[in-house]
Amino acid sequence: MSGQAWAGAANRIDLAIRLREDPEAAEYGFRLVAEDGRIMAGSTLPAPEAALAEAERFGADIFFPTPGPPKLCTQQYGGPQVAEVTGTFHGRAVHTAFRRTDGCEIARWNAMAALLGGTSGAAGAS
Repeated sequence: MSGQAWAGAANRIDLAIRLREDPEAAEYGFRLVAEDGRIMAGSTLPAPEAALAEAERFGADIFFPTPGPPKLCTQQYGGPQVAEVTGTFHGRAVHTAFRRTDGCEIARWNAMAALLGGTSGAAGAS
């Protein structure tokens, strides 16, 4: 990859989001495409600007967490929703899942709610 192509990839976000309200439900599909902080053609999220802002603010920590001590998470259940996010984030490959199975996972979901298609826990809602 040339230096110029690599520099462009470092300023680009291209994420595909697949979301199910529960394991038996129909799948929703969304996409976020941005370059140099601007939404690009091909983005299909209900609120792409909010999704981009969340991705820029929390994405590096959520998509590429650094190892650390174990986290204590509240044992609460937020629902059966599952979202899978794949693609690239500033030149790095992303493949992660979001669930609402405990307090830590609910916090991840809520931080990226617009990227997951709407408000926390609601597919397609804006």
